[in-house]
Amino acid sequence: MAGGFAKDGAVQDQIDATIEDAVQRARQRLPRGESPEHCEECGETIPLARREAIPGVRLCLDCQEADDRQQAVISGYNRRGSKDSQLR
Repeated sequence: MAGGFAKDGAVQDQIDATIEDAVQRARQRLPRGESPEHCEECGETIPLARREAIPGVRLCLDCQEADDRQQAVISGYNRRGSKDSQLR
């Protein structure tokens, strides 16, 4: 099948790049260091069990859920694989 200007395996390269970007973003967002006793957003106490389970956690569960929802909205676009970039 003719691929036009795209090289063989370009679709798989695009998929791999999307996955690599998502893994890199997730690793950068992992908490590090010592966990504070209070949430940085709302000031609520972070339970000891959560602080021990996730070293470096900075947000309470409610604030973490809100942050995760916001990140899901932002991260849904693959710039490397956009149709616009393929047309150039």
